[in-house]
Amino acid sequence: MTRWLLAAVCLSLAGCGPLKTHEQIIHDGLVYCSEGNPESFNPQLDTSGTTVDATSAQLYNRLIDYDAEQQIFVPGLAHRWETLDQGQRYRFHLRQQVNFHHTPWFSPTRPFQAEDVLFSFQRWLDPQHPYHTINGGQYPFFRASGLMQLIARIEIIDPWTVDFVLTRIDSSFLANLATDFAVILSAEYAQQLTEQGTPELLDRQPVGTGPFQFIEFRKDSFIRYAANPSYWQGKPAVNHLVYAITPNANKRMLKLLTGECDVIAYPLVQELEQLDDNTTIKVTRSASPNRAFWAFNTARPPFDQTLVRQALAHAINRPAMIQTIYHGQAQLAAGILPSTSWAYQANATGYPYDPQRAKELLKQAGFPNGFTMSIWAPAIQRVYNPNALRMAELMQADLAQVGIEAQIISYEWNTFRQRMARGEHDTALIGWVADNADPDNFLRPLLSCEAVRSGANRTNWCDPDFDQQLLAAIQLTDKEQRQQLYQRIETHVMHQVPLLPIASSLRFEAHRQNITGVELPPYGGIRFGNARRLTHVPL
Repeated sequence: MTRWLLAAVCLSLAGCGPLKTHEQIIHDGLVYCSEGNPESFNPQLDTSGTTVDATSAQLYNRLIDYDAEQQIFVPGLAHRWETLDQGQRYRFHLRQQVNFHHTPWFSPTRPFQAEDVLFSFQRWLDPQHPYHTINGGQYPFFRASGLMQLIARIEIIDPWTVDFVLTRIDSSFLANLATDFAVILSAEYAQQLTEQGTPELLDRQPVGTGPFQFIEFRKDSFIRYAANPSYWQGKPAVNHLVYAITPNANKRMLKLLTGECDVIAYPLVQELEQLDDNTTIKVTRSASPNRAFWAFNTARPPFDQTLVRQALAHAINRPAMIQTIYHGQAQLAAGILPSTSWAYQANATGYPYDPQRAKELLKQAGFPNGFTMSIWAPAIQRVYNPNALRMAELMQADLAQVGIEAQIISYEWNTFRQRMARGEHDTALIGWVADNADPDNFLRPLLSCEAVRSGANRTNWCDPDFDQQLLAAIQLTDKEQRQQLYQRIETHVMHQVPLLPIASSLRFEAHRQNITGVELPPYGGIRFGNARRLTHVPL
């Protein structure tokens, strides 16, 4: 950890103690250069990858998790579970002696138990719950995934056993519980905050059971965590974890090269070869179930016309983007589901680049001379899109060839997302990283009617028939039958084209050679619980 950053975080902390030297701290600290500010410190409230990266795996745990290969479910805070009542009741047996964080603002009097599970889920399930509306009360993942309608009730059997009773059979239920959003909070901490009259601090001064404890957040500057000394899976090897908030990608690269950062988010794809040649830096590459796409706001004319959306899809030279934007480190998208999905259609037909066809469709739609529109593009890198602003410029030139004048609009990332959720955009370059392996997670949160109501569906496209087909798919238990139905669903969506899939990118992470154990789960997030600094590797 660099001297300047340690000094910065210590200045504002009572009891931080004497400033340690770089040589002392270098053995047990880690600095991660992140790309932006989290919107809160509770991933239940937000679907932003920036928020998930900063919170879920660092501060919290879930009832169940995926294994290292992200293929099967493994125990989390529940050490085992069983299915009852023909698949409509799930019983979870909880671990005992798991401690919540002990912080200057909260001293737990008991370990984790069933009461905490009930509180964590009832908060977003029950509109009358005292914490439901605190800090916004939107819970976009749970609304868009259908969990709010799926869970009929939660029953505490005893302090270490809890049942989830469902309204119907749902093949995606366990997968949704294993996501980064289904975290467990402390009911005792919430009660303390209620008594103090400060319930909003639940999501601002967080308390969880995870490997790190929250210390401090300074917007646009840093987040500081400390190792949880009583973590139930063993105290982390790094005692200090600092997120140095660095939106500019070039600055993150420079900080990595100079040793100011140990790990960086989203290294520049055009600089990967340079990093590979650097003996002090290691770059990891992994397949990631993600999709970059161009979302059309179907609530706004003329994007409410299928012919217009089809024309726009044909007007864009997506193959050129694979080289120009991704430098060949991505796969051209044919459909919505990526090739990592078990329901992927290898023979899916997309929209080939065909300006003449685009002009014909625009004429049929009543726009022979085109029209004016906007393309919203975020200024930060995402795993699915390393340079959305540059991509928008390429699209702007393509659209001009078919008579459409496009203006490029960008905002700071959190403002960008908030304004999109209000439907202020014409079109937007955004994307999705799957939260679990179920195909439902790529379709329901992006395109369902409930996702429109939650603000997660940036297309504002609502098709009740589509929703009914999704419901039929998750009620099937035969994987082959589900696959066939998902492929029919995807064919329908691609004809309607509320969004145009562009590419699936490899996921990259770069770190100093003396850092090991940084984990990039395929379904998003980053984990530092097993990170370690090797002192025998020269800096």
